Amino acid sequence: MKTRGSSARFGAVLAALMAVLCGMLALSLASGPMPIPLKDIAMALLGGGDDPGARVILSLRLPRALLGVLVGGALASCGAAFQALLRNPLADPYILGVSGGAAVGALTATIFISPDAPYAVTPCAFAGAALSALVVFLLARRRSATMPERLILMGVVVGAFLNAIIMLMVSLSPPGKIPGVLYWLMGYLGQGTTGRVVVLLPYVAVGSLALFLLARGLDLLLLGEEEAFHAGLDVERVKTAVYLVASLLAGSVVAVSGLIGFVGLIVPHAARSIVGSGHRRLIPAAFLMGAAFLVCSDLIARTVSPSGELPVGAVTALAGAPFFLVLLRRNGKRS
Repeated sequence: MKTRGSSARFGAVLAALMAVLCGMLALSLASGPMPIPLKDIAMALLGGGDDPGARVILSLRLPRALLGVLVGGALASCGAAFQALLRNPLADPYILGVSGGAAVGALTATIFISPDAPYAVTPCAFAGAALSALVVFLLARRRSATMPERLILMGVVVGAFLNAIIMLMVSLSPPGKIPGVLYWLMGYLGQGTTGRVVVLLPYVAVGSLALFLLARGLDLLLLGEEEAFHAGLDVERVKTAVYLVASLLAGSVVAVSGLIGFVGLIVPHAARSIVGSGHRRLIPAAFLMGAAFLVCSDLIARTVSPSGELPVGAVTALAGAPFFLVLLRRNGKRS
């Protein structure tokens, strides 16, 4: 009975989060320089109407909102996985240098191939994330074991090196591409198109499903590696799988959104306070909350300033930096 009641409560939480996400999507589609009534939005989504409002919805606002759903959900899921893997509440997808590797790969494709070729940019960012994740993982291994503290340290070192490469690439890129590249590096969903959403969808779907299937291993890792081993978990195999899947998932979204920070830090803590620390519930809840949070942040970014659009990464940083400081102070007191 207790399990049945708990499952019912979790189902109600997911339904509420889905309702919040749908509400944010509707608000995002309706808001902008040209406000569009909800009735016209419904007609456009159902295939009716060929007026300018319908074209704005289908070609501009809907792909951008769906991109925010995928990016926000993926970053939040990665943050939940990294916090369990490292047993560190301050961990997020960018602490291990993965975002820097993905950014180098995406910039390489943007500068030397084409910024309008998502089929080239996403695989290049994916490859950059994979390479940086592999380098950090190999540097962190000692005597066939991987220590969480060494992962963080090596991630910071590799991330600093990759940031230097990014700055070098930006300074040497053609003058006409520099403003766009800099704006993208600050986090930007304005390049959301149907093609980019279609390219990103399989990466996010497969990566999020893989993290969900690794939920039991993440729960055991929270107890400590020795306890997880005695519970029958192949600790090194699970740690490697979680690290690579989360790193590659984070890298794939960097390709289309740039560097959007703090989503993977804020959202898992908020989701954990609602559904608990069990990852079979935490990962789906974090995905929905991350999606709603980033859609809301992007809505603020493109409507709050009358002089132009803000980078969505600036909005998430304004929300996340104070949260990070509070969390850091709280953990310092516990130590």
